[in-house]
Amino acid sequence: MKAQQAVKPKSILVIGAGELGMPVLRNLARKAKDHDGTTISVLLRAATAESTDPVKKRDVSEIRDLGIKIVTGDILAASIGELAEIFAPFETVIGCAGFSAGSDAPMKLAKAALEANLARYFPWQFGVDFDVIGRGSPQDLFDAQIDVRDLLRGQTRTDWVVISTGMFTSFLFEPVFEVVDLENGRVNALGSLDTEVTLTTPDDIGALTAEVVFAQPAIRNDIVYLAGDTVTYGEVAETLQAVLGRPFAKTEWAIPQLKAELAQDPDNHIMKYRAVFAEGKGVAWPKGDSFNARNGLSVTTAEEWIRKNLRP
Repeated sequence: MKAQQAVKPKSILVIGAGELGMPVLRNLARKAKDHDGTTISVLLRAATAESTDPVKKRDVSEIRDLGIKIVTGDILAASIGELAEIFAPFETVIGCAGFSAGSDAPMKLAKAALEANLARYFPWQFGVDFDVIGRGSPQDLFDAQIDVRDLLRGQTRTDWVVISTGMFTSFLFEPVFEVVDLENGRVNALGSLDTEVTLTTPDDIGALTAEVVFAQPAIRNDIVYLAGDTVTYGEVAETLQAVLGRPFAKTEWAIPQLKAELAQDPDNHIMKYRAVFAEGKGVAWPKGDSFNARNGLSVTTAEEWIRKNLRP
């Protein structure tokens, strides 16, 4: 029975409907039309489902228009047992809540998934390769993700799938990250100009996640690597110059410098991310080896993202 459920997902629950959750929901709903009897649901806080905020109202309206059922629950307030009760009716649960729910949430959700005896669980691991980075990295949140992997690998009742995406493409260009300084025409390379980073947009992650969920034969107990692009910081600077038609200065922020700055402000999560990406381990992989490349699936390159989002 469980093996059959794992091969053909019929009831799927997505946790969260934010920057990643919405693209995942849209694409699951699209794919589900080709799979008779498949239902898509989303777990939202009651306050979100009933919100009068225009953005949340728009998302909730879209969710309903897509034929997605809304299940209400609060992953922060609920116990593991209560979450397991919410998960139990579903065959597949996909975590898209991110770290916004707190550093304890990934383990809490994973334990609930196992207690619910799910056929398959996709934990919130949409990001870097935590195995390669290892414990004790500058970003201590990553240790919690390794704990989740250890828990899932240490049991056999529930199949799991981890989707590694690299950095969300837009985050590389966020002013708060300070890697790309558009106003002053500068790229501050993390580690060196030759350090690589894999980038994937949330829209592409949503489309590719749906492909992974419905792939045949079923993907089980494995890590799937996605890549919209894999580039060096030097290449990012050159692409910005070419597309925007103006010069970009290049600066290298060396690892010792970034770690020294973090030591002065040890709770600064942006500084933690900078230091991890500067080390270059587990944050990039060849695009040609990715799930999307091997299956001939179209994705957004860094240059395409820059042309669409940064050109006047």
